[in-house]
Amino acid sequence: MPGNVFERRLIEAYIAENGRDPVTDEELSTDDLVELKNSRTVRPRPPTLTSIPSLLSVFQNEWDALALETYTLRQQLIQTRQELSTALYQHDAAVRVIARLSRERDEAREALSRVSVLGAHTANGEAMQVDSIGLSNDFIARVEATQEDLSKTRRKRTPPDDWVTSDALNSFAPVDKSEALYTGARSFALNTRGDSVLVGGREGKLGTYSMSEKVIIQEMNAAPGSITDALWIGNSAAASTSTGNVKIWESGTEVASFAGHAGEVTALAIHPSGDILASVGIDKSYIFYDLSSKTIATRVLTNAALTTAKFHPDGHLFAAGGVDGQIKVFDVRSVTNAANFDSTGPITAMSFSENGTWLATAAQGSTGVSIWDLRKAAVIHSIDIASPILALKWDYSAQFLAIAGPGGLVVQQYSKSTKDWSEPLRNAVPAVAVEWGPSAGAILCLDTEGFIITLSSTTR
Repeated sequence: MPGNVFERRLIEAYIAENGRDPVTDEELSTDDLVELKNSRTVRPRPPTLTSIPSLLSVFQNEWDALALETYTLRQQLIQTRQELSTALYQHDAAVRVIARLSRERDEAREALSRVSVLGAHTANGEAMQVDSIGLSNDFIARVEATQEDLSKTRRKRTPPDDWVTSDALNSFAPVDKSEALYTGARSFALNTRGDSVLVGGREGKLGTYSMSEKVIIQEMNAAPGSITDALWIGNSAAASTSTGNVKIWESGTEVASFAGHAGEVTALAIHPSGDILASVGIDKSYIFYDLSSKTIATRVLTNAALTTAKFHPDGHLFAAGGVDGQIKVFDVRSVTNAANFDSTGPITAMSFSENGTWLATAAQGSTGVSIWDLRKAAVIHSIDIASPILALKWDYSAQFLAIAGPGGLVVQQYSKSTKDWSEPLRNAVPAVAVEWGPSAGAILCLDTEGFIITLSSTTR
């Protein structure tokens, strides 16, 4: 035997392949291998752990290291607590400063909103004065005459013979769509003839869209600021802006400009007489304009920023929705607060019914419509359409209520004979504004992308 030592795995593999001793080259088989057995050696202890004194020394060193680490951690904890205390103090100071600045800002806005508007002017440059005390006798007489004239026949009035029926509404579907008009358009108003629509967008442009020609036939500039609301005053156009202006045009020419609000004007409303305009704004005030003299008739401060505005069909009441969730109803003649209705959030839409007793309202964050009875000062009916609501519009017959939002268009019908509500129409057209066409034979919607969509029936 040569007496060489190999790793078992390697030598067995070599023998299996060659059958010889790798050193002497003699014949070799696995049976000739001799296995070596050796005992496991135990590593000796470190010299420092071979006696009790050395062990005690090691324990002492470990204890010292642990105590030092604990001290270091405690120092870091104290430092972290100090930093946290400083940060909390700075945060508290910042919150106090923000609260103080917010309070001062609100006080400044309120003080500014109380200032008489001396700089408002008409298109011809004449100065306007604001009567903050009361309305003129002539103004009040016009309001009373309009109320007396309109309230006489309101209760006995019946729908015209050619008015749309619920069966016809069932078949309403989109039949026409305009081109995209203005970016971010939210202002939308149809004239009484039903052939022209006012559309305003973010760029401060107000356009007159012809329903027959399907083009913008006239464009007016309300810049600076974006258009926040628009409406027709007979054949004249009016618009409000985010910079606090209210402008009026006749045949495309600006004839009046008012700057009575200290901030954004959020909504406009036209009196049934046609010669009184109202505006509301985030400065918590509403303003009445005498269109016959193109002057500001009065300006009234409320207790909250206002978002929506509507005149009662008879013209003796004015309703304004606030960010505080209140519908504030004012007597137009005395400009006093006649009633307040509480809602669930900032008011996004309102519409008086032509029956003279109902007011439909919608609040931000809600999918429901509340029908208020002005006589009872209470909600008599609620409608849930399962999507946010941006616009409401009663028709002339006081039967149909159009409800529009990004989730689609819904029409609810009230039957006076059965005193029941029904839903003759639900369509997926997303809309930010809605108008009834002549004889309610069509519904016009301004969709979320600035298109005008017309819904009508082909079975009428």
